[in-house]
Amino acid sequence: YCVEFRTESLSRRCALETRPFARWTRHLRQGHTVCVACRPPAMGAGTRRCAGDGHSAHGEKILHWQAIGNSQCQGTWKKIRQLENCSCPSVHSFIFT
Repeated sequence: YCVEFRTESLSRRCALETRPFARWTRHLRQGHTVCVACRPPAMGAGTRRCAGDGHSAHGEKILHWQAIGNSQCQGTWKKIRQLENCSCPSVHSFIFT
């Protein structure tokens, strides 16, 4: 499954990343919608869910995230909806880890 989030805030360090493996963080923008896929091995065997997917979050609950590869790139987002059939666009698409 996938979860759509609206990025509420992000640190300035996301836009300043220059290392090739973490440059993707420069594409994050406040107010944009991102799509995050939940797949194994991030999916818990017993729960079949990814930690941090906002399962119990609805409406205005602010959730925190941190980028893999750039621990100084972090921020907040709000869950928009969960999609059982992923159709994330290639841009602004991420995977839970």
